[in-house]
Amino acid sequence: MNAPVRTTDLAATISLPIEGMTCASCVGRIERALKAVPGVETVSVNLATERASITARPATPRAALVEAVEQAGYSVLEPAGGVIAPAELSIEGMTCASCVGRIERALKATPGVTGAVVNLATERATVHGSADAATLIAAIADAGYDARLIGPALDTGGADENAERAEKKEAELRGLTRDFTIAAVLTAPVFLMEMGSHLIPGAHALIDATIGMQMSWYIQFALTTLVLFIPGFRFYDKGLPALWRLAPDMNSLVAVGSLAAYGYSLVATFAPGFLPAGTINVYYEAAAVIVTLILLGRLLEARAKGRTSEAIKRLAGLQAKTARVRRDGRVVDLPIGEVLSGDILEVRPGERLAVDGEVVEGNSYVDESMITGEPIPVAKSLGSAIVGGTVNQKGAFAFRATAVGANTVLSQIIRMVEEAQGSKLPIQALVDRVTMWFVPVVFAVAALTFAAWLYFGPSPALTFALVNAVAVLIIACPCAMGLATPTSIMVGTGRGAELGILFRKGEALQLLKDAKVVAVDKTGTLTEGKPALTDLELAAGFDRSTVLALVAAVEAKSEHPIASAIVEAAVSEGITLPAISGFESVTGFGVKAQVDGKRVEIGADRYMVELGHDVAVFAATAERLGDEGKSPLYAAIDGRLAAVIAVADPIKATTPAAIKALHDLGLKVAMVTGDNARTARAIAARLGIDDVVAEVLPDGKVEAVRRLRAQYGKLAFVGDGINDAPALAEADVGLAIGTGTDIAIEAADVVLMSGSLQGVSTAIALSKATIGNIRQNLFWAFAYNTALIPVAAGLLYPSHGILLSPVFAAGAMALSSVFVLGNALRLRSFKVAN
Repeated sequence: MNAPVRTTDLAATISLPIEGMTCASCVGRIERALKAVPGVETVSVNLATERASITARPATPRAALVEAVEQAGYSVLEPAGGVIAPAELSIEGMTCASCVGRIERALKATPGVTGAVVNLATERATVHGSADAATLIAAIADAGYDARLIGPALDTGGADENAERAEKKEAELRGLTRDFTIAAVLTAPVFLMEMGSHLIPGAHALIDATIGMQMSWYIQFALTTLVLFIPGFRFYDKGLPALWRLAPDMNSLVAVGSLAAYGYSLVATFAPGFLPAGTINVYYEAAAVIVTLILLGRLLEARAKGRTSEAIKRLAGLQAKTARVRRDGRVVDLPIGEVLSGDILEVRPGERLAVDGEVVEGNSYVDESMITGEPIPVAKSLGSAIVGGTVNQKGAFAFRATAVGANTVLSQIIRMVEEAQGSKLPIQALVDRVTMWFVPVVFAVAALTFAAWLYFGPSPALTFALVNAVAVLIIACPCAMGLATPTSIMVGTGRGAELGILFRKGEALQLLKDAKVVAVDKTGTLTEGKPALTDLELAAGFDRSTVLALVAAVEAKSEHPIASAIVEAAVSEGITLPAISGFESVTGFGVKAQVDGKRVEIGADRYMVELGHDVAVFAATAERLGDEGKSPLYAAIDGRLAAVIAVADPIKATTPAAIKALHDLGLKVAMVTGDNARTARAIAARLGIDDVVAEVLPDGKVEAVRRLRAQYGKLAFVGDGINDAPALAEADVGLAIGTGTDIAIEAADVVLMSGSLQGVSTAIALSKATIGNIRQNLFWAFAYNTALIPVAAGLLYPSHGILLSPVFAAGAMALSSVFVLGNALRLRSFKVAN
């Protein structure tokens, strides 16, 4: 009875904005209409947000859903272009950057698609528009690749999805390992028989004297045929059809190059009369070694690519598999997918929390470092919020589930990281433009190379023409280009998540490094965000506990926020508040009451003067408090001035170091706040902030962002409140403190889960490291191809006698991809500067 409804793994979630709803009956009417549409599995209509969230099978037409809503008497507000929640597709068969461009073009040409981004590293496509999944999958199939719809991470089927994806990767790795091993074993004798005669003195004569050169060629033919058409068949299975479609890719380059060498060798072996005199030679070893080395490159690449997504795997692995749930008067262990919102769960010492919730019994400390990046465990007691995936320490407690499945913080973090990893940076635009034409141009260069050597080359011209054309085809494979950007993004955003920095948009990685000024909201960002007792200076003859107990007892009867802060301070120090009588509020001055037979009066300096007390004894303290932007209060006990008190929003302990870190990066720091100018200037002076904009409303913050950007350059804005959302959206990069409101987080590009401003400098440093890494990768990829294609074509032969063997070309091509992946993996060791 209590088991939740589970949707199919391939179900898609569609969001419809609805106009015309006025009450709960409208909600029910629309839900009934949508549930009647064939293929719809679940429907949830929200009157407050005016949206319907529908889970339906992929083939369910969006138009049918819209029609159902309209027939019920309501309107669907489709954005321009009919953009819906993006579809995520897993794609198989991509090998290089040209595959990415081909699939993107196919998807963008599909009716109803408004945007498509394909990521080689994650092997995913994110598609925006109104086209259904079946149409998208068919478009990708027409382009020569396999695709399937995937659901959101860590929803009710997310664990199965992650396990299935991991199993497929493992199977791919096992297949590559097997194929490479077979190819290597079969290629070794071919290489030794042919190249050994060049490398080892007497090897040629030994072969000729024993089995004979012709028999050697027959053996090489047999072994090479096995290499090409068993482990190497993958290249021909994908590459030749792509060539027939006039859409060649990396597989096409390998297929044509290896088959050219193999075909020439076949003629030389079995029909030498067709070849000109002096050109009869075999290149079986080139064909076999090319396939073997590229399989090795694929194997190393697959292993490295697996490591780039380890951050997601670790985050997904943080979810508990089962939970101890109170059901029907007893405690039962249930799979995580069966936990419902509102369930009461029990947690024992050392256990991982299953879902998000609120503590209802007991207390403990919880390690939240996987969410915030902060290593110190956080105290939890009655009413405390807890996050699924975090680890309980020594205590035991019970909590009420408030978010389950895809709604938990952990699921949202994984979704943010996956979206950032799948995004395209502006820097990728150059790569896309180049790779669109790269492979066709390589074929043209290879053809020109063949023709030039055939007509102008030395004897045997045909041999030179073949070898150099094959070298061009092999050396020019654009694998490294396609991997240069996405692998760095994957590792960089994953490392950021481990440090408590979530890049909601991949573009923020590139833009953040260019920031010249960081504008910071004050309340909740620089400060704790709630009033607290910051100062209590005592007159001679009074002790802190006594004065604080008397003052807090009186203030407990007041509703002023300052009063609440004083009471909280007393309670936190374990002080018991005595009973009071005769409480009276003196308008414009303060409050007074009888406490334990003592007369207690609390108020501003003018109240003390009226009572006949000389506040000059606290003149120095009052001046200091004024400089700090605080308004002092005074307390008198039994007719004697006892203390000066200040309540303020205290600066976070981490803020000074955070501001210093930003200055060390060469950035200007500005404070934008709605607080009064005196307080703002005082805080700015204490922290060394460069610019202050105070007493501004939310619209004023937007204007402040524009002014600061005009003055300093690219701007990053850091905030946490609802009133910060417009400024976060206006900034070049918006960073939301993760402890802030959902609205602020949604408006931001980057979320700092720790709630500390120190995450800003870390995020900027990580941005610089990641973009630097991407530039290194792109330089290597472009420089490698630019430099080696002419060498492979034989440009250096006339002046230096240098030719590039197809065997070395294959090795260099394989190593280029491995180099790019290895360079990207260096970001995993990125550390926060102390």
